[in-house]
Parts: sequence; structure tokens; C-alpha cells
Amino acid sequence: MMPRMREKYNTTLRQELKEKLGCSNIMQVPRLEKIVINMGVGEATQNIKAIDAAAADLVTIAGQKPVIRRAKKSISAFRLRQGMSVGVSVTLRHDRMYEFLDRLISIVLPRIRDFKGVPHKAFDGRGNYTLGLKDQVNFPEIDYNKVDKNRGLNITIVTTATEDKGAYELLKMFGMPFRA
Repeated sequence: MMPRMREKYNTTLRQELKEKLGCSNIMQVPRLEKIVINMGVGEATQNIKAIDAAAADLVTIAGQKPVIRRAKKSISAFRLRQGMSVGVSVTLRHDRMYEFLDRLISIVLPRIRDFKGVPHKAFDGRGNYTLGLKDQVNFPEIDYNKVDKNRGLNITIVTTATEDKGAYELLKMFGMPFRA
């Protein structure tokens, strides 16, 4: 079964975006390429089990096994050696990406306390959008009683748009709640 967001894009949004952005070809219309979820675990230098807990949370959120990120350099001020685990990340594509975006927009963002919308200035100039969340408990899959520590996570939405305007219109049509 095709995810709801993917079907919405294929049936209505693609044609609307083509007209709105003035694209001459349907293949020029921006589309989602991937979503990268990254969770930094700074405490892993003292507590190695923290990486396992963060990886378990990310598996629950994303539905696939994350990759453990390691330090590239040694930094003595942070008690960090080259090769130590410092975070976990997962890259979602195809159906999982659309299902995650649907859950993010319709369930997770409205559950954030005092939520007024996501900033529209978080684009990088190349059509990618990065969003930071302060804790993982806003996801309904996470059991609040089993969380040992609140960890923030970054969500990067990578699009095929060449500029921010196209990516902004794409995400806005998907229902991303941007601030006024």
C-alpha cells in the first residue's frame, strides 16, 4: 500500500507545484529525496551504554537500524578520542521517508509544548530543511516511562529543489506548519 503523503504528491501536489513554480517539465518539480535523523550523544564519552539507549530510541522512531557515528578527531577538552562513538543517525528513503514525514507533520509537531510553527529560515540555500527537536518523547512510539534521558535530535529533509523557494513550497503543500 502506498503511503498517504506519496500518493498525495503523485496525484495533486506535483501538478500544482509545476504550475506554481513555473516548471516547463514535470521532472523539474522538486520532490523529497531523503530524510536524515541524527541524534548526538555527547555523554557517550563517559557512559558507553548511552549510545545503545539512543540507538534503541532511533530504531523505535525511524523503523530501521541506525548507524553509529564516530569522532573524526581527538579533542582533549571534551575527553574525546578519535574513533569514539559520539552519535547515531539513520537515513530514510522511499516509503519509510513519506510515512515518517506524515507522522512528523500530523502527530509529533502538534504535540510539542507551546508550538507556534517551525521557522521558515532553516533552509540551507540549496533546498534542504533542518529541524531540531529538544527531546524524543514527542514521538508516540516512545514510552515515556522507559526513557532514561531526554535527547535532542536533528531532522534534515533533503529535496531535489535547487533553491529554498521550491523546497519551501513543497513542504508547505505537504502541510509543514511554518510560522507566520
